[in-house]
Amino acid sequence: MSGLDVNGLWLRYGATPVLERIELHVPAGELVTIVGASGCGKTSFLRLLLGELKPTRGQILLDGKLLAAEPGRERGVVFQRYSVYPHLTVLGNVLLGLELDRARFTGHLFGRTRRVALSRARAMLEAVGLADDEAKYPAALSGGMRQRLAIAQALVMEPAILLLDEPFGALDPGTRKDMHALLTALWQRLGLTVFMVTHDLHEGFALGTRLLVFDKPRWDPQDPTAYGATITYDLPLRSPEAHTSPELAAALASAMRPRRAPASVSQFPHHP
Repeated sequence: MSGLDVNGLWLRYGATPVLERIELHVPAGELVTIVGASGCGKTSFLRLLLGELKPTRGQILLDGKLLAAEPGRERGVVFQRYSVYPHLTVLGNVLLGLELDRARFTGHLFGRTRRVALSRARAMLEAVGLADDEAKYPAALSGGMRQRLAIAQALVMEPAILLLDEPFGALDPGTRKDMHALLTALWQRLGLTVFMVTHDLHEGFALGTRLLVFDKPRWDPQDPTAYGATITYDLPLRSPEAHTSPELAAALASAMRPRRAPASVSQFPHHP
């Protein structure tokens, strides 16, 4: 079956459960946004998809095959902090992945192979709006331009899946709006499957074709780490009711707020 399947997935850090009972099928070509309170396992879920973490239980399948247990070229990733190399030019940053993929020992391409790689890198810079900046170094770029460069780095390898971990959280509102338009255009043009973590519920609704909410339906106030998070809402955003239900809006707002353990007696002032 085309797409990504997550079957019976659990994740523990040592004895602490982080995720539990994750069941999911995402057809190829969806743009899935992921929201939830801080510490509910959203980034851990992306790291599982990337191959940085191994499930404690369960499995992840890509197009019916077990996902490789280490990062590979079929999965691109962009983080909130700019993951670019400061000592390389804009063009060099995008070219590097192609060079390491095809010349793993030397890290350099020559002749026709290099010309083809340069053409691909420049085409990707054109796609993200950095064609006129290929000779600059990252220090000379604005925050939005650096994130465009990080996206170009990820997409030049032609991944099937793009993983985004709060990629626009550090950008000003105007730049963020421009990046939303860029992401949507690239997703539609390239036919990518995208998973994007965000703390901004409005951003999740605006960008996604599907919204996943991670939360802990089981909660012990005396032991907040006793249970892991799971997917409590899985919303297809093409339907109008996904945006208009006041009950759903209230539930989502509640899921975005971190729970707090009750204060102990020692935390209250003592009055004789």
